Amino acid sequence: MGKITLYGVDASPPVRACKLTLAALGLPYDYVVVNLMGKENLSEAYLKKNPQHTVPMLEDDGACIWDSHAIICYLVSKYAKDDSLYPKDLLKRAVVDQRLHFESGVMFANALRSITAPIFMHGSKMVPKERIQAIIEVYDFLETFLKDHDYIAGDHLTIADFSVVSAVTSLPVFLEIDAAKYVKLTAWIKRLEKLPYYSENSVGVQQFFGLIKSLGVTVEA
Repeated sequence: MGKITLYGVDASPPVRACKLTLAALGLPYDYVVVNLMGKENLSEAYLKKNPQHTVPMLEDDGACIWDSHAIICYLVSKYAKDDSLYPKDLLKRAVVDQRLHFESGVMFANALRSITAPIFMHGSKMVPKERIQAIIEVYDFLETFLKDHDYIAGDHLTIADFSVVSAVTSLPVFLEIDAAKYVKLTAWIKRLEKLPYYSENSVGVQQFFGLIKSLGVTVEA
């Protein structure tokens, strides 16, 4: 096995999805914190490896991969002892892939990043009400996905759980998850919290919450 290096920041949900996957696989790796505020991701060296200048980025024996979904699929496909985290069965894999695309397009892009981009890039202090509606939509869909299953893509843990949990646990800083309304979603989060390596997500969640609160962000009434 070559040397694995993960570049990122713990407050980033996609980075946390990668850290959960690496922990689940028991893979040793170096972790390089990228100073986004200091624009380290725009340095010549970083851009040479990742012209999209995003985190996370994985470097495996000299090969560079970015986008958390590509990274976690790659890691499991290459290093897992079995296919439980990313099934080879095409139908089961399609369900996992759908959840990954849901996290990417609906959860991260439409809900989370649409809120955080104006905050971090333009100094916005107010979250518009329509963005909160996008979060409600996310919670509603996840409750539906979990209606007949213990995990987000079926009856056992997969990388879809890692991707989705990293994003959904970041959203309550803007809108708390109503445990009475979202019974299945709440139970699923508690189920994942029991994983021995769940701190790979929870530590970063607290950092993200602290960052948002320190900036004095409020939700439009």
